[in-house]
Amino acid sequence: MADDDPDFTVPVGLFQDVEDLKAQLTQLTAQMTRLTENAGTGPGETPADAEDETADDPELEEGEPEAEYPPFILLLDSPQYDEELRALIEWVEGVLVPGYLAEPSSDARWCHLWFEHPVAVARLHAAWLAWQELTDPATCGYTGPSVWHRDHLDPCMRELRGSGGPFAGCTKREHEVIHRMPGLVPSAWRTGE
Repeated sequence: MADDDPDFTVPVGLFQDVEDLKAQLTQLTAQMTRLTENAGTGPGETPADAEDETADDPELEEGEPEAEYPPFILLLDSPQYDEELRALIEWVEGVLVPGYLAEPSSDARWCHLWFEHPVAVARLHAAWLAWQELTDPATCGYTGPSVWHRDHLDPCMRELRGSGGPFAGCTKREHEVIHRMPGLVPSAWRTGE
């Protein structure tokens, strides 16, 4: 069919598919660039050449691989766990709670002591890691936030806030927990005021 054919119309879904493909290509390109830079290989270099260059580097100790991505929080020990939890608390209470959580109810539970629930810590940490990646247009294009909402935030909130989730037993009567929307990040995690 020719472009000037009046009977030809482009399906709307095709534009969405093209935009998704563009975002995926942008993300893959950014990942390849990062991997190439992290491996020390440039165009025309082989990984063996990069190993030869870094073998004499006194700053790189043997047996200690550099972490490319943050590890999953439940795999960490103190003090790394504490540092990661502190950063997660700041994100949850600074971004997630005020922006996404309505007042708790029997259908949408929330515990302001969520960080005492390992399942909640694990799910929220996973959502936070995805948020860090998918809100950066350089790595995921402009559709990243939409993907984050659909694939990460919505399922996470359904699991956490549902009647069978980790907050199911958090009631004022049983745990003496006042269900409220937290204000500021607890003072123990604030720095130098």
